[in-house]
Amino acid sequence: MTQAGEQTKESTARVPVHQQVYAQLREAVLFGELAPGQAVTIQGLIERTGAGMTPIREAIRRLTSEGALEFRGNRRVVVPLLTVDAIDDLIFLRESVETRLAEQAATHISARQIARLEQIDSRLDEAITRGDVSAYLRRNYDFHALLYEAAQAPILLDVANSVWLRFGPSMRVVCGRMGTQNLPDNHKTALEALHKKDAAAVGEAIRQDVTQGMEEIRDALREGTGFAEMID
Repeated sequence: MTQAGEQTKESTARVPVHQQVYAQLREAVLFGELAPGQAVTIQGLIERTGAGMTPIREAIRRLTSEGALEFRGNRRVVVPLLTVDAIDDLIFLRESVETRLAEQAATHISARQIARLEQIDSRLDEAITRGDVSAYLRRNYDFHALLYEAAQAPILLDVANSVWLRFGPSMRVVCGRMGTQNLPDNHKTALEALHKKDAAAVGEAIRQDVTQGMEEIRDALREGTGFAEMID
């Protein structure tokens, strides 16, 4: 094992088990590995993670409080199904919060962070070309997460993280049906604006990016196709 690998292992070992389990289940929700409407038992989550009952319950409690899971009794939890009204609320939140984060990021971001964003966007393009929905979702998230972290606005970042947990599973379903070729990608416009330190242009590029993505989910719901049928 390399020194870097040893450091990573040691770093992971220092993270409390309950935090590791929470992060693992949060990622499963965020990237749609747990599908909307899909009931999962606590025992199933124990088998999935290899964790004990106590950290699983703590993770469920946190994710339920964040709106990412709903407790259904009989030791089952489910990822909530979105409604059109919920999508409209999420669009409002994303336009407001993420546009602001992008604008603030433009004034704080470093050249190294911009270079990293360009690398992520290149990998996102590769995922689109391959039709790799899972990679697209992860690279898209990585891009936004790094951009928003550069804003140095922890309160807004917490709100954005919570919102992503609510729409992420549904985005996975929609992308899985549509494929990747027609998915929104305004990242290059945002990158050009970041190089120019044009905060308004960065904000507008991200506003368009998030709005188009959410409208794909809303359109799927308005077509009358239930997510349960889409998953099937």
